[in-house]
Amino acid sequence: MPVIRLPDGSERRFDQNITVAGLAASIGAGLAKAALAGRVDGKLVDTSFIVDRDATVAIVTDKDAAGVEIIRHSTAHLLAYAVKELFPDAQVTIGPVIDNGFYYDFAYQRPFTPEDLEAIEKRMAELAKRDFPVTREVWPRDKAVEFFKSIGEHYKAELIAAIPADQDVSLYREGDFIDLCRGPHVPSIGKLKVFKLMKVAGAYWRGDSRNEQLQRIYGTAWAKKEELDAYLNMLEEAEKRDHRKLGPMLDLFHMQEEAPGSVFWHPHGWRLFQDLIGYMRGRQEEAGYVEVNTPDVMDRSLWETSGHWFNYRENMFTTQTEDERVFALKPMNCPGGMLLYKQGIKSYRDLPIRMAEFGKVHRYEPSGALHGLLRVRHFTQDDAHIFCTEEQMEQECKDVVELILDIYKDFGFTDVRIKLSTRPENRIGSDDVWDKLESALATALDHMGMAYTLYPGEGAFYGPKLEFVLRDAIGRDWQCGTLQVDMNLPERFDIHYVAADNTHKRPVMLHRALFGSLERFTGILIEHYAGALPLWLSPVQAVVMNISEGQADYAESVARKLRAAGVRTETDLRGEKINYKIREHSLLKRPYFVVIGDKEKAAGLVAVRARGNQDLGQMSPEALIGRLLQEVQSRGAAA
Repeated sequence: MPVIRLPDGSERRFDQNITVAGLAASIGAGLAKAALAGRVDGKLVDTSFIVDRDATVAIVTDKDAAGVEIIRHSTAHLLAYAVKELFPDAQVTIGPVIDNGFYYDFAYQRPFTPEDLEAIEKRMAELAKRDFPVTREVWPRDKAVEFFKSIGEHYKAELIAAIPADQDVSLYREGDFIDLCRGPHVPSIGKLKVFKLMKVAGAYWRGDSRNEQLQRIYGTAWAKKEELDAYLNMLEEAEKRDHRKLGPMLDLFHMQEEAPGSVFWHPHGWRLFQDLIGYMRGRQEEAGYVEVNTPDVMDRSLWETSGHWFNYRENMFTTQTEDERVFALKPMNCPGGMLLYKQGIKSYRDLPIRMAEFGKVHRYEPSGALHGLLRVRHFTQDDAHIFCTEEQMEQECKDVVELILDIYKDFGFTDVRIKLSTRPENRIGSDDVWDKLESALATALDHMGMAYTLYPGEGAFYGPKLEFVLRDAIGRDWQCGTLQVDMNLPERFDIHYVAADNTHKRPVMLHRALFGSLERFTGILIEHYAGALPLWLSPVQAVVMNISEGQADYAESVARKLRAAGVRTETDLRGEKINYKIREHSLLKRPYFVVIGDKEKAAGLVAVRARGNQDLGQMSPEALIGRLLQEVQSRGAAA
């Protein structure tokens, strides 16, 4: 006779075992209809799950993030069901949930076409209307292997055969389709009403390029149609904001196959890039950092000491010299920071030491993963390494968090989420050290009253970390800054300081990046502002244009005044019509257009337009300069 504790703290007693669906029905008909799954003592289960003991139970609906994920997972299986009905010779493999959707990989004799996707989506809708129940079955592993072999599903049989022989496997059946899955799933496929297939792409079996190539069908699924519509509108807007198109169009940068994963910066783009460094350099100096620089190429032995050689080798670029010494292009800046710290004796009076470095790092990313500025092989990090005592660690963490959030506000990012990622399976250091470091990060956030989400197992191999996720203008999330606490590298490099009692103690090392990759942050900025960067970041802040040849000299003199005042100014004195010039520079997203005709020249004035077709009228050059400098100083947002 189980006693069920509900999320509101109330309890319900039952005379016999009860399913999650039965519990939902006992609470109310509306909840029974909305139930997608249950959470029993923290574990997600199907609505058919029988509660046979005292437990804490929550009913999962489409209002819960877990409920939406279950909808997406179940829709992936519905996709496989439809494909098997339309293309019986296709073999199914795996179909996981991903951000905002799902995919399923298939082996088939020919490429799927856009017309095939339309037909598959139509069949999915037809099947969903038939509202087959989704039922869970548990089979012995070997029986499941033989079954899938017998129906020609050799990929699925291979997956099941990799499971230990003494373990049973769970299968889910809907209509005539049965698939391997841990679950949970929606109680019936009639719950799956809002979905869309997006595209088909290539994929390798088990993600290994040496294996057979499969076809991956991507889809998205939501609880409500308006959510799907909003997502599709966001994708349409994201296409317009794609930095890979805007970057070359705005003459900021380009990429070439001769240097995959590296950036060719044009003058305007390099100005923006250097302005980001200059901004960060100023903020770091105010916060008590000193700037350093370490070599790009260092001996293998350094990376063995740090642990990168054994934990990150496949992502490193290496070379061997004639004397057989092996060197690596640095994928991280931290070992170089360690060698800097070891120069000279450090006292507790010297701590904390905050060393910042705009270091270029090189990481091998598979060619298929490269994506404009957002995923590159050669990039610059705004790294810093803080060496402090254990007593100083919490305050240093708080200071970094406050600095990061304040900096993001300057760039127009006010919606920032914090993730706390804890020890991964592949790690260095003792559990006692990891306990201490994870507690330090969590305590710092708790004392600051900061909300955060725990991500078990996603920390760096040498320490737990905080990740700062920015939400942009169209609702997309971007992981940027990080803060990692580390007592393992100080141990491996044998660094210490002289404590007040004259003993040697190990410092704690904080690894901190605020932009993260400057290349990636630049790409995010371009997309966030759709190329229309705020005035203080714009590589060109004003364009001075004449209406006819007679005003060229005066236009040049106005441009000189603007430049002398620190306003980044270009002139356009071509013999084109003024409307043509304004349109051309509007397409380049310039913030201000300074137009000079005979009237302006005679009166010593300028006519000013701002981005977005705003006519600001006539004013003196001095008034314009004052306006622009004030906007720059306030870090005003883009128009």
